[in-house]
Amino acid sequence: MRFLLEGYLRGTLPDYQMSAFLMACYFRGMSDEETETFTRLMLHSGQIVDLSDVPGIKVDKHSTGGVGDKVSLILAPIVASHGVPVPMISGRGLGHTGGTLDKLESIPGFRTSLSVAEYKRILRETGAVLMGQTAEIAPADRKLYALRDVTATVECIPLIAGSILSKKIAEGIDALVLDVKTGRGAFMSSYEDSVNLAKTLVDLGTRFGKNTRGFVTDMEQPLGVAVGNWLEVVEAVECLRGARGDGDASADLMEVTHTLAGAMLEAGGKAGSLDEGIRLSRQAVADGSAYRKFLHIVETQGGNTRAIENLELSPTPRHALSIKSPVDGFVAGIDALEVGLVSIQLGAGRQKLDDVLDLKAGIVLRVKVGTQVQAGDLLAELFTDRDDVVASARQRLQNAFLIRKEPPVRRPLLHCYVDQEGIHPRWQ
Repeated sequence: MRFLLEGYLRGTLPDYQMSAFLMACYFRGMSDEETETFTRLMLHSGQIVDLSDVPGIKVDKHSTGGVGDKVSLILAPIVASHGVPVPMISGRGLGHTGGTLDKLESIPGFRTSLSVAEYKRILRETGAVLMGQTAEIAPADRKLYALRDVTATVECIPLIAGSILSKKIAEGIDALVLDVKTGRGAFMSSYEDSVNLAKTLVDLGTRFGKNTRGFVTDMEQPLGVAVGNWLEVVEAVECLRGARGDGDASADLMEVTHTLAGAMLEAGGKAGSLDEGIRLSRQAVADGSAYRKFLHIVETQGGNTRAIENLELSPTPRHALSIKSPVDGFVAGIDALEVGLVSIQLGAGRQKLDDVLDLKAGIVLRVKVGTQVQAGDLLAELFTDRDDVVASARQRLQNAFLIRKEPPVRRPLLHCYVDQEGIHPRWQ
């Protein structure tokens, strides 16, 4: 395995041979020992950041991605406001799932490309740093991921686990909380596959000496209300201000956020239990400390805080269209995958890595699964500057809503909790 990975990184092993190896892994899997070796080699292909001079237990969160998943924007300042350092290296959106970096870069001036020295300085100054993967961190993973994408070998649990853990361990963390999505809009739609991935990640992180735990959370409908880069920043800011979250359409977003933040605060030694961590997370929003920490992070990473403090001055897209219910009934389903694909059509996401995003584009939901509606009630709004996609996107988004006469049976938002002791139904 060392021969393969080092040779591929140096360029002495051609793409077609590495593609054959990846395909073999995809069809036959890897043993635990092979997965650990693969992860270790990718980890040591680059620099492992030393954060020993940053006081405290360093804790990060990783999500496998979903539609409307802006949890990191809210969670990082919540956890950092309680004194737990959050070094967070994130990715860009590709396909129907959005990327944290794209959302952050919709804030005017916000810098996500930082040197390792800047990364450490900002973490010491603010308690949290949100940036992209540097050339020094797990370079073998950067090169392999591009090849996995074009050879259709992305959805392979050992390869996913090695990719995630090599980057997370290289960033200098002590503990990791995982959010593995399941459902129609998730990277892995099967519940069994999602649980298997969570268990693999927890076991692998533990073998590397990191305090690792995970949650399997639902992605059958979009998380929160906003899908699209700047739109998701706006929702995150409103949640941090306490203007959204309890009893409204962002309640699911905040329930996931508080649960993950609570687990991070427990792992960081600031809470004696998950329940206490959740209480502290809610407190940080209620007393304004999380919002102030977010402004500090934005300012330190070059962002324009006036854009955050004056959301009403946001730029307006050329087209703002309404989607209305054709009948009376209950919202029985919102197809998260289709919503994500429509957001790409509007300009909010990429189909290729070099696609240029329209950071204003996207969708805002006005209902969630279970909402009772009457004919003519507003279901969603879509925003775009693209003239040629309006009719198609409107029809597709209309079809993403399922309206039934009877109220639906709701899926659990938090399916299970995974730690070193095993899999626990729900998270309790």
